[in-house]
Amino acid sequence: MTTQENNSKNSIQVIERMMKLLEVLAEHPDPVPLKQLALETGLHPSTAHRILGAMTHSGFVERSDAGIYRLGIRLLELGSLVKSRISLRETAMPAMQRLHATTGESVNLGIRAGDEIVYVERTSSGRSAVRVVHIVGARAPLHTTATGKLFLVEDGPQKVRDYAKRTNLPASTATSITTLQGLEKELDKVRRHGVAYDMDEVENGVRCIAAGIRDDSGELIAGLSLSTPSERFNPDWVPIIKQTAAEISAAMGYLPTSR
Repeated sequence: MTTQENNSKNSIQVIERMMKLLEVLAEHPDPVPLKQLALETGLHPSTAHRILGAMTHSGFVERSDAGIYRLGIRLLELGSLVKSRISLRETAMPAMQRLHATTGESVNLGIRAGDEIVYVERTSSGRSAVRVVHIVGARAPLHTTATGKLFLVEDGPQKVRDYAKRTNLPASTATSITTLQGLEKELDKVRRHGVAYDMDEVENGVRCIAAGIRDDSGELIAGLSLSTPSERFNPDWVPIIKQTAAEISAAMGYLPTSR
């Protein structure tokens, strides 16, 4: 082995040891003594001390006067930077395209804007005519859209009542929900199943299934919906829609424990 190869191997080894130390520190809510860090990482105390010293100097780790360690503020700064650079649309699009390829149907990404859902991204093969409500930038009421129902569930009962009173639940089609009792019954189903439906409620001849997308704080930030002509509606797509939404949520930093 050449000197260059040996140096490269040593550098990789040091990085691996740094990662081990960071992972152990992340597992402990309280500061950790050097002896315990060495024990849990399998590193010799002198090796752990040397690497921790370098990480302390760079701000990745903080060391108290008592010789115990915790994660440093530099990690928070980097985490905030990463979060600020994550784009929902860019993150979601690859998963949306895979779902579109699997089903052959239109896939939509919707976010909340007050009492409406705004569609910010869409995939379509042209297999069916582009419906107005699913054009990027189009809006539709919360109570008639599958994605909107996800957000109403998140609001809770009192805010749902406030929404109904404020908007008067206008109808878009003959099947739109127009009563508070009907909306509460529908939202109970959404809450139990973790998925929402639009059954010709926004536009005649169009049905949707939606699952929620969450960020690293557990907040519902968007809905992923699959829209189809009513004659091609297939409830068997629910698992793959939920799985795709979960993949996007994970890419946004969401963990099930975040909620």
